Amino acid sequence: MRGLSAFVVLLLCLQRVKTNETPAATSSTAGRPNIIIIMADDMGFDDVSFRGGREFLTPNIDALAYHGRILDRLYVPPMCTPSRGALLSGRYPIHTGTQHFVISNQEPWSLTLNATLMPEIFQQAGYSTNLIGKWHLGFSRPEYTPTHRGFDYHYGYWGAYIDYYQRRSKMPAGNYSLGYDFRRNMELECRDRGVYVTDLLTNEAERVIREREGQERPLFLLLSHLATHTANQDDPLQAPEEEIRKFAYIKDPNRRKYAAMVSKLDQSVGRIVSALNSTGQLENSIVIFYSDNGAPSVGMFANTGSNWPLRGQKNTPWEGGVRVTGAIWSAQLQGRGNAFTQPIYVADWLPSLAHAAGIELPHTLELDGIDLWPQLAGPADAPHVPREILHMLDDEWRVTSFLLGHWKYINGTTSAGQYDQVLTYRELDDLDPRESRYVVEVRNSPTSRVLSRHDIRRMTQQRVMSLRRSAAVRCGDLQRGCNPLVEECLFDISTDACEANNLAYSERHSEVLSALRQRVKLLREGASATGNRKGIRNADPALHKCAWEAFDVEIPALAPMECDYQGSPCE
Repeated sequence: MRGLSAFVVLLLCLQRVKTNETPAATSSTAGRPNIIIIMADDMGFDDVSFRGGREFLTPNIDALAYHGRILDRLYVPPMCTPSRGALLSGRYPIHTGTQHFVISNQEPWSLTLNATLMPEIFQQAGYSTNLIGKWHLGFSRPEYTPTHRGFDYHYGYWGAYIDYYQRRSKMPAGNYSLGYDFRRNMELECRDRGVYVTDLLTNEAERVIREREGQERPLFLLLSHLATHTANQDDPLQAPEEEIRKFAYIKDPNRRKYAAMVSKLDQSVGRIVSALNSTGQLENSIVIFYSDNGAPSVGMFANTGSNWPLRGQKNTPWEGGVRVTGAIWSAQLQGRGNAFTQPIYVADWLPSLAHAAGIELPHTLELDGIDLWPQLAGPADAPHVPREILHMLDDEWRVTSFLLGHWKYINGTTSAGQYDQVLTYRELDDLDPRESRYVVEVRNSPTSRVLSRHDIRRMTQQRVMSLRRSAAVRCGDLQRGCNPLVEECLFDISTDACEANNLAYSERHSEVLSALRQRVKLLREGASATGNRKGIRNADPALHKCAWEAFDVEIPALAPMECDYQGSPCE
């Protein structure tokens, strides 16, 4: 067996979590970095061109990755609510009650109120905390909503998804009416109707950035996009027609729309970076881009996103559900222009960004995430930190997915295993015409034009192509597959990122398998009860003037209204 004993790796991981320290707090906000997190929704692992895809280009996202650092092994829970909860709480979903499925709009529950969230911590440290876009952590009571959980300001929607133009959503189950879901803080926001929502959210983010210029309070901004999540079932994939026409060479009309959705998202990244630069705030900013989970290539909420060459998709225990595309830029990063290959979990952002901001976390704050800022900001060859990541532990569906060091354990799966294989392949014929001048397109992007001024080394064509090649994931040959419905799976992710060789039956790996089982057992013993509750009829927007409201406290109407894409509540 190569490398450290699994037991030694386990001890090192736990020791790291226990002894992890944040710097002493500073009394002034002066010099603290602005923190901007741009989150995509349901974007595929392979739907950025810096990993080698040529079907459509993402020059701004690629430029952020090349001038900053590619987050090569960024891991998240495989669904929206648990992923967002892990980001904001710094905890595994088993510790916030979000380990089983998402919060549907009609359900009266939330991320546990016992958790201290990232915006609360940064707010207390003097930051202006802003959420623009999606929340999806509960809204049936006012105390569940963003401005009651640490955000000074929220502009966006409370629930799972909305129409890209009319901002209304209809849940796929339960026969609930279509409902309006868009707010400025606690009040319904009806202005600018008909504006494509990716642009709408970006416009507001730009406004917030401009208004922070020259102010003493540093900025914490989470721009949580709808893209590339589907809209309602009657028109799931939406983008402006002029954007769709740019991708006329893509044969599949749905994939063509998806490419346009990604393109608008990519433009948003360029606009945010440009806004930070034009207001003189970029040099003291940390900018992160990533997707909340893998794409749902097929099935419910399918958007045609590609997680190739990884197995699985959203809401599965495989790498295609939990390993996502990501990049970070900051002038503080010594290793700019190099990939960051250290495994990093979304819950690590809370302690890592607190460290970057000089915020001392309370000793009573329980976290599963660890502080990786010394590695992120350090030299490119900084040694890796051995650690664990609990991807899934859902005892209702009997699914476990767990990473310890470079060993991954899976037992059980979702949807009877129908999404356990590689679900998409790279299109070899529908190539973006810009691919032939790829490096020029990246260099000419708004993001690259701004960030190149801060380069440690010039971003030459050779360096770009070298980084692009290094970011590609290569699979080995299938040796012994695994059906997690009937057997345990053990993979060495360092050499088998595509989960093609089950080592659970290898005598040489029996100690590893035993260690993983034992650690999962301990995690299970410490898990909180799931918070999921069934939807209730009083949640129906038809009883609340055709809007999704805090239905646990709002008095429903005696008679339902007829709700559609027009009319109430924005007549």
